[in-house]
Amino acid sequence: MFIWAVINISTGHLEQSGPLIIAFFAALALGFSGIKSLNNYVFTAMIFAGVTLALYYPQYFIQVGGFKLTALIIPLIQVIMFGMGTAMSIGDFASIFKSPKGVLVGVSAQLAIMPIMGYLLAKWSSFPPEIAAGIVLIGCSPSGVASNVMAYLAKANLALSITITSIATLLAPFVTPLLMKYLAGEYIEIDVLAMMWSITKMILLPIGAGLLFNRAFGNKTKWLDRAMPMLSMLAIGIIITIITAAGRDSLLDIGGLLMFLVFIHNVFGYFLGYWYARLLRLNEQDARTIALEVGMQNGGLASGIANSLGKIATMGLAPAVFGPLMNITGSILASYWHKRIPRGYDRLPVEKPAAP
Repeated sequence: MFIWAVINISTGHLEQSGPLIIAFFAALALGFSGIKSLNNYVFTAMIFAGVTLALYYPQYFIQVGGFKLTALIIPLIQVIMFGMGTAMSIGDFASIFKSPKGVLVGVSAQLAIMPIMGYLLAKWSSFPPEIAAGIVLIGCSPSGVASNVMAYLAKANLALSITITSIATLLAPFVTPLLMKYLAGEYIEIDVLAMMWSITKMILLPIGAGLLFNRAFGNKTKWLDRAMPMLSMLAIGIIITIITAAGRDSLLDIGGLLMFLVFIHNVFGYFLGYWYARLLRLNEQDARTIALEVGMQNGGLASGIANSLGKIATMGLAPAVFGPLMNITGSILASYWHKRIPRGYDRLPVEKPAAP
């Protein structure tokens, strides 16, 4: 199917190659699911199938009847955050007291490295203002649960990863609007208080509801622990597909350069996060953790923020590209580290986290 698609494209039959490319990625996902070492790429392959579907047939993902599908984005984000809340407890924050230095270094890296990198790349890009603001936005967003899974695979410090993700996510309603005001204010108008309330509705309220749900029902809802990761992955896939369809024309115009800049943003996040931690004398496991926490951002949340501002077709493009790309690079980096066991790894907790 891939070879057939390439032949069609090379002979000028681009339109006819769409179904072949979609089928190729779907078949690739099916193949990956049967190979243990490639299981982590199933979700990414399905995302690429959805993105291709949206690029070739955007009309099916923009509006159904009189209902605009972008209205689904914020509720889907809230479902993901509720799932995160049900998987959390107060005990998850015990690492703050057990390893305060690691938490402080990780959160400070999260709040500094990616926002500044996003600002510099946006300045360099000469993109239209709203698209440039999207690059800053993905840098100003917290990490997501995907980084926890990659930390587990990379033999990093999983407890520290979960703690940094939780704290960065809970800080996002207050920190992200301020960072956007100072770093992206030249591109778009930022109402700090309105953005704070918007992110609070997307993060704090559903996470709080999830925590209360977990507290009230506890072990009675083990089925939810199994269902929420799959539901979250489905929600992320739908969000990315809708954003791709909404911003299709802009993405076709600047897609190559945007993908390159997002790749640089992502990879430098890993690199700078790792060496920032090593410079501050953290051990290998903690440095790996912080590298993944810095490099892997919550693209879904960034998309929700862009949608709340009414700029999903422009500001939402960078988050839509960042999500699939970081899953590929994160999986490659985690696989590389997985084969190189760090000193002291056998003394760390290795309970497997839920998939993103």
